[in-house]
Amino acid sequence: MPCQHEKNIPLTEHVSETLYLCAFIIKNSAMDQPRIVRELQLLMLLANNRYMNKTDVCHHFNFSERTFFRYIDTFREAGFAVKRNEYNVYRIETSTNKMSRHLSELLHFTEEEEMILRCAIDSIDPGTKSKESLKKKLYALYDYKVISDLGLGKRLRQTIHDLTSAIENHRQTVLVGYRSGHSNTTSDRLVEPYAFTPDHDQVWCYELDSQMVKTFKVSRIRKVSILDTEWQNEEHHETGYVDVFRMHGTQRFPVRLRLSVRAASLLQEEYPLSTPFLKEVEGGYFLLETEVCRFEGVTRFILGLYDDIEILGGDDLRTHVQYKIKMLNR
Repeated sequence: MPCQHEKNIPLTEHVSETLYLCAFIIKNSAMDQPRIVRELQLLMLLANNRYMNKTDVCHHFNFSERTFFRYIDTFREAGFAVKRNEYNVYRIETSTNKMSRHLSELLHFTEEEEMILRCAIDSIDPGTKSKESLKKKLYALYDYKVISDLGLGKRLRQTIHDLTSAIENHRQTVLVGYRSGHSNTTSDRLVEPYAFTPDHDQVWCYELDSQMVKTFKVSRIRKVSILDTEWQNEEHHETGYVDVFRMHGTQRFPVRLRLSVRAASLLQEEYPLSTPFLKEVEGGYFLLETEVCRFEGVTRFILGLYDDIEILGGDDLRTHVQYKIKMLNR
């Protein structure tokens, strides 16, 4: 039965420009479906990007800087005002560009929509595949702070919101009651927060006491206290690389693993950032090719599924795993 509103309704200017964008991207992608998907996902991310710099975006989508700039050129040719700030963070400017503003209105959630979506997801039983699948799809499409809040508890949502406010207003902050996983102690940390890791699991900060750049796990912060003092050490605000196992650092070590279906599924569930680096290969296996900052994270995962994972590349990793096994058997 046809819809009762099915008439020759004229296209609004908003819809016309949105259709123009889709047509432009498809035309310039030579009907390359994977490229079309990547371009649309990148466009959606840039529509409200505040934290992910060029390097973060390239790692997130697993493409080169050259490819990144080619997509940026495509968006600019389509009429979008793509801007870059002093932190090398690219976003689509909506205040002065009508088409960009229409895109923002089309893709973004209002506060009411956020609450409805959050409540709907929270109503699904914890641990069910549909809940996790929905969250992953939303992460894949949007990947910004609103979606990072979905399914989180009230305290964790408040922590993310307070850190976001401190970052946007360039304020020094006290991480009250931070529980350190290394020293197993709880203390207050005076920091200058300036960026989140891609999945908002950790926040990049310059710690004043140690005078070092560190990442702090958001879930280990009891409370965020924003001070009136502005940043004093912005020249030290550098974001390193965060690998798929949530380890961070400046060094990178290549790893190549063959995983069973079970191991690949668990990897994506526990470490969603690994998904772009996984591909199915012959024999019913999956291949993970990526880089890690340290071996602790990947080693823990390998030892937990030792019979399901084979190290194909990375002699340093193989040596580290063998050392850990030797220590466990002492």
